Amino acid sequence: MTRLVKLTLKEEHVNDFIAHFDTVKEKINAFPGCKGMKLMRDKNSPGIVFTYSEWKTENDLENYRNSELFASIWPTVKLWFEKKAEAWSTETYFDGFAIK
Repeated sequence: MTRLVKLTLKEEHVNDFIAHFDTVKEKINAFPGCKGMKLMRDKNSPGIVFTYSEWKTENDLENYRNSELFASIWPTVKLWFEKKAEAWSTETYFDGFAIK
């Protein structure tokens, strides 16, 4: 299962977000059930970032979202949002990367 999250940050907090992310990225990536994750930034709007994470099961994602780790991250970064976060849980229909 893939989780896509779009975060729109206040311009003055983009660097705060990146610095904070750098302190927790390995912990998130190593969380049980997480197959890997990425942070991506919009090329034209640096205040828009996306997290892309893959999870073994939906339950693994829920365990992360209910974890002490998530509880230690979310209240901090939420203060830096310009807009409410948007999130999608997806299943892959076609993966062209896998056949290249």
